[in-house]
Amino acid sequence: MSPAENARPTVVSWLGYGGLLPFVGTALLCWLEPGQRSWWTEMLLTYGAVILSFVGALHWGFAMVHPATAGRPMNGMYAWSVMPSLLGWAALLVAPAAGATLLIAGFLVQYRQDLRLARVLPLPAWYLPLRLQLTVVACLCLATVYVLGPGMPPGA
Repeated sequence: MSPAENARPTVVSWLGYGGLLPFVGTALLCWLEPGQRSWWTEMLLTYGAVILSFVGALHWGFAMVHPATAGRPMNGMYAWSVMPSLLGWAALLVAPAAGATLLIAGFLVQYRQDLRLARVLPLPAWYLPLRLQLTVVACLCLATVYVLGPGMPPGA
């Protein structure tokens, strides 16, 4: 593969890093607006659940494109691809610290699944480094829930 084939498409960088803006923005607002911390924490966790669902769904797409690799059906990839959505949903039904824990665990396990996937499928060279960077920033932002606590309810 030539260096040009290994290069990350510019649009992927813009969309990937741009997708971190809601994580970073809401985490910062949790710090900067303590009177509205509960609201911003809810926004942070909701966005985290949505993005966790997205990264899980990538595995559904990979399974569709590669229905069998090395003679193995991709049923496990289809099954796994819905787990992050379920975990994200559960994270929105519990207390913020527990929700952040579920989301952080989900992002870390999803990255582990991506590593496993890379052993089975030919992924672009830029995919895993980008996923690692995005995962680390998302998890650090979600961890602000532990540092700050719930804060005051909106309007208090």
